Parts: sequence; C-alpha cells; structure tokens
Amino acid sequence: MALTRPRSRACSAVLSLLCWLLLWPADATAQPLIRGRVVDASGAPLTRVLVTLERPDQATLATTITDANGGFLFDRLCQDCRVVAALPGFTSAASALAPGRPTTLTLLVAPVQESVVVTATRGEAPTSQLGASVTVLDADTMTRRGDALVGDLLRQAPGAVVVQTGGRGNVTSLFVRGGENNYTKVLLDGITLNEPGGSFNFGGLTTGHLDRVEFVRGAQSALFGSDAMAGVLQLVSARGRPGPRPTLTGEVGGGGYGTTRASATVSGGTSRWDYSLHGGRHDTDNQSANSHFRSSTLSLTAGGTLAAGVTIRLVGRYEDGRAGTPGQTAFGRPDLDAFFTQSHLIAGVTLEHQPAPALTQRVTYALAASEQRSTNLSVDPPYIPSYQGRRAPFEFYDFTYDTGSEFTRHQAGYQADLRLTHGGALAGAEFLTLALNWDGERGTLSDFLSRSALSPRRDNFGVSLQHQHVSGRFALTTGLRLEHNGQFGSAIVPRVSAAVFLHSGTGVAGATKLKANAGHGVKEPTLRQSFSLSPFDLGNPDLKAERSRAVDIGVEQRLLGDRVKIEAIWFDNRFEQQISTRTISVSPYQARYFNVGQTRARGTEIVVEIAPVDGLYISGSHTFTDSRIVDASSEFSDVLASGNWALRRPRHAGQVQASWERGRFSMDAGGAFLGERSDSDFSALVPAVTSAEGYWLWRAQARVRVTTTATGYVRVENLMDVQYMEPLGYPAWRRTVHAGLRFHF
Repeated sequence: MALTRPRSRACSAVLSLLCWLLLWPADATAQPLIRGRVVDASGAPLTRVLVTLERPDQATLATTITDANGGFLFDRLCQDCRVVAALPGFTSAASALAPGRPTTLTLLVAPVQESVVVTATRGEAPTSQLGASVTVLDADTMTRRGDALVGDLLRQAPGAVVVQTGGRGNVTSLFVRGGENNYTKVLLDGITLNEPGGSFNFGGLTTGHLDRVEFVRGAQSALFGSDAMAGVLQLVSARGRPGPRPTLTGEVGGGGYGTTRASATVSGGTSRWDYSLHGGRHDTDNQSANSHFRSSTLSLTAGGTLAAGVTIRLVGRYEDGRAGTPGQTAFGRPDLDAFFTQSHLIAGVTLEHQPAPALTQRVTYALAASEQRSTNLSVDPPYIPSYQGRRAPFEFYDFTYDTGSEFTRHQAGYQADLRLTHGGALAGAEFLTLALNWDGERGTLSDFLSRSALSPRRDNFGVSLQHQHVSGRFALTTGLRLEHNGQFGSAIVPRVSAAVFLHSGTGVAGATKLKANAGHGVKEPTLRQSFSLSPFDLGNPDLKAERSRAVDIGVEQRLLGDRVKIEAIWFDNRFEQQISTRTISVSPYQARYFNVGQTRARGTEIVVEIAPVDGLYISGSHTFTDSRIVDASSEFSDVLASGNWALRRPRHAGQVQASWERGRFSMDAGGAFLGERSDSDFSALVPAVTSAEGYWLWRAQARVRVTTTATGYVRVENLMDVQYMEPLGYPAWRRTVHAGLRFHF
C-alpha cells in the first residue's frame, strides 16, 4: 500500500496537468492587443484565413490563422501597422489598425471560388488548404442541373463512374478511381448510410433538402474506418436561416415518361435557433413495361444554442421508394411483375461544447435503418435472349423469389478538436483531433418463400488521431486509426496529406499548390459474406478485411486574376484481399466466400474551371483509369479473368458544363462522356458481348424569373437522343423534355 499511494498520486497529478492544459485557453496568458474578424460578403465568418500583421514598409511582424468564428488576434503593439487577410478563392483584404477597436476584414468571392468542407478533416477547412482531392457540388449546382437523384448529380464529379441498371430508381452504383462499387463511404451529416460491408444503392436517393455534396477521393479509413477504401461521399442537409418570418420554397414540374416532381420546404430561425422541414415526391414511368418508379422524401434539421458554449443539432431523414425491375429488356421480354422496394430512416443528435476558445468537444448518437425487398411471385414465359444477331443456345426461365434485408446501425461517437496558434518561422496553427466511434450493426436476411431468416450482428470500435499543421507555406495532415471490427479483428490504417504553397496572389500567375496523399483503407465483409447459410454462398466467419493502398500527387494552378483554375492529379490504387465465392463441392453444389481477388488501378484526373466574364462559368474534367485484374475474383467468368480491365470501369470518362446568367435569364448546358468499358451480357449470347460502347450524353436547361418569387424552367435530357446502355442489357432514357416552376416566399 505504501508504494501504491505515491504512484496513484503521481498519476493523478499527471492527469490533472493534462486536463488543465487541454481545457486552458491557448491564449489565456497573452494580453491581446490587436484583434478582429474575417468575414465574407454576407457577413459569415471565414475560418483558417491567413492573417498577417505588417509594418508600413510591408515587413511581416507576425502571422496567424482565423478560428471557427473568423476571429484573429495578435499579442503585440504596433504603430501605423495594418493587417492583411488572404485565402485562395477570395480577394485579399487589408485594413489599417484602429487603436483599441476590433478590425473587420471582408473577403469577396473570387470568380473561381473555393469551398469550405468538413469531410476531408472532420472539421471545417477551406479546400485551398487541403492536400486531398475534393469536389463540392453545392445547392446552386443542383438547381442549375435540376437532377432529382444524387446518382445523376455525381456524373459531374471527377474520378466517379455512375452505373444505373435501366430507368430512374433502379439499382445505381458508384465506382471511384477504379475501386469496386462498395468502396465509398456514404454519409449524411456524419451518419453512415452504407449497409454493413459497404454496399449502397443510389437508385432512390434524392437531392431534396441537400445544401451540398462533398466528395473526397482516396483512401480515408484513417478518419472514417471501414468502407472508406476509395473515397468518402458526404451529403450535407440544408439548414434554416435567421429571418423575421418563415421561408417557403418549393418546386412543381413534370415531363417525359410520365415524370412528375413536387417538393416544399419551410425554414426559418432566430439568433439562437434554426429549423428546416422538407417534403418531396418523385414519380416516373421510365420507358419499359413494369419500370414505374416512385420516391417520397421527408427531411428535418434543427439546432440552436442551449447555453453559452453549448449547442445541439438534430437531423432526420426518411426516404421510401418502389421500382419495377423488368430486367435486361434489350435481350428479351421484360419481367412484368418483379419489383424492388427500399426505405431509409436516418436520425441523429449532436451535442457540442466549447469549454475554451481553443477546444471543442462533441458527442453524437445516430440511427440508420434500411429495409429492402426484391419480389417476383409470378412465373413469366421462357425466352431465348438475343441481341443484334447474337442468340443464346437455350431458353431462359423465370423463377419466383421474395427476399428481404433489414439493417440497423447504431452509431455513437465522441470528437475533441484542439486548436493552437504560434509564431516563428512556421507561424500558423496546429489542429489536433481525437475521435472515438462505436458502430453496432444489426441485420435480418429473410427468404419469405421458404420462411427462413438469418439475424447476424456485429459491434465495431474505432479510435482516430489526427494532426494538422497549417501555415502560409504549407499544410500537413497526418492521421492514424485503430479499427477493431467484430468480424476481422483489428487493423491500423494510416494516412498523410500534404499541400505546399509555391506561389500566392491573384495576378496573371496566381496561387500555385503542389499536393500529395497516401493512405490505407479497410472494408469489413458484408453480413451475408460472414454469416450466410445458403449452399450457393456459404458465409465464412474467418474472412479478412479487404484492403486498399492509395497514393496520389497533383498540382493546382490559378491564373488570370482567379478566373482560371487548373488541377492535374496522378493516382495509383491497389485493392487486395477482395472477397468472392469459390466452389467447394460439385455434388452437392456448394460455394463459400474467400479472400481471393486483387485489382490495381492507376490514372490521371484533369479538372479545369473558367469564369471568363461575370455571369459565365465553364468547367470540365477528364479521368483516365488504367485498371487491371491482378488475381481473378471469379473462377468461371472470362470477363473477370486475370489481366482484364476491371468490370464497368472505363479507361476514359469526362464531362463539360457551362452556365450563363444575366438578369432574369439563365442557361445551363453540359455533356458527359463514358468510354468503352469491360462488361458482360450475362445472358449466354453467342458470340458473347464482353464490352460496352462509349457515348456522349448531353443535357440543357433554361430558366427565367417570371416574378420576384417564381422561376420557370425547361430542361432537355439526352439532347442528342443517344441510344445507349450503362450495364449491358438495360436501355437508358432517350430524349425527354421537362418543365416546371420553382417558387420562394
């Protein structure tokens, strides 16, 4: 006992000291003599802006970075000095100091602007200070394009390939930089939407009530754990804004294939509280028999200040959809009764506490529940698949099925962010982040015809540590996560991201940034892969995690007074221990899941943004992906054999967009290109179809402000009436015209 007490007291003293250091404000011992704020044109605070204190001869005395509220301070006296604030994507601003009074600097948005994102670092950060490859699709982009579904919106993102099986609402997959369609983590306001194991169907996910979509490419498991193998996609819900009375916005419209859309949003707020409630409906008959799609959305966000330094934020979203599934109608008759239903319920609450200016803590609990059901209760007549002179050697028979899956994810987390500023040769700020997460996965896999069900469950834990250094010369982010999964055990996944600012300014040769990223990713098996009892795909409890290693290097250059921005990136990804089935018995037939596959993908992304004159904006991108199956994950398919391109990942993909606005009128036009890609008819055609042809797909929209509260629009999809298929056998929409009215009160 005599030896234990001193040790206990020593440990307590150390812990007390650490807590005091964390909770004590970073600037508590300083006597701030110069302070101020940096805001944008609307008065909103700008975070992480580089602020310099200069003498009359423009010599730099000190440098700091604004906090989350746009605030800055210098702890020194200075006669006749001025402060200068600069952030790429904004015009710089300078102001002489007024003795004893705070200084406010207003930065105006540059012609080619930047965005502040939360996904790349789990905290607000300007994209100009990040090494990560980030694309932001904001509310204005969604309005200009008029897309009802997130899957259609993502066709504009570099590095992304969207594959939709036929008409709107059918299964839609996202492939990022050569990865599989379950290698992207999908979040709504920080809440994981993926099914356990990474799968996510974008088919029924609407853009209603979204403020922006943040798309970060590259392995991000160091921050987000399992499933972030090739990227992270975060949907950010719209919030209400303070005002004297509630605001009502909405849309009604319709067009080809019996398409109708209607939505309404009521929002508002005070100086302490805000709220926003949205409801929407989307219907279309598509173009094939038994392909009607309907989707309903209800979404809510609310939040406010409970006490000094304490805020609460609530988010809820419910989506319900049904789609007919006629099958590969290009090869034969449609299935006239099969259908697919899915629903998603997401709810979350976050409590944030700022005990000191330098420290922020937040606690979150969220629930994500989904239900899916695939049904075909009637047997359609047999048919022989055929296509352009090709014909299968035997008849295909329909069969009945009625299967369902229910997944529930309980998610709890704690995050602490510490911010420290300093001077010296590397004057700037240090950001430290600690994140603790628990993910309780619960599932039920049902076969309603055989009246059998399987109810697996898993509990996963993760701890992430991240350090960011931001200064006027470079930004460096390092992160590490320990992921303990209830299935594959423990894994350590690192990540490092760097940006070097070679040149600043807004002249003919503007800001130049070199950037590089390297990280590892992990993905847990699906519940079926781990626990299935079916002899056709027996689960394997000994499966390892699928893994990725991702590297990319790039450069960003701004030109001509921030009217041009060019980004070029080279990436190299390797995906290992991929899970697929292997035959373990011929008679009786049995197959089981194993870690058997390996794929690599390397290539380039080129992104160009141009704002030649006010009101005109042009953007374009091209992605080249050289993918290769190193070790085959399938033992029977020639298309999936070693040495082939990865399935449905084209070597060339790109897009171009142009928008113009003047007075009451605006126009938006764009085209997306998808090159030749490996695919399979999966219908035993002779000779087999093993690739899909490339195509350009054009669209255009015109808008006119009819009154101060209403805007009418006309949009044409597939402007050139191209006949194409994304996966083979599933014809996509031909030319359609849509019109509608958007209102705001």
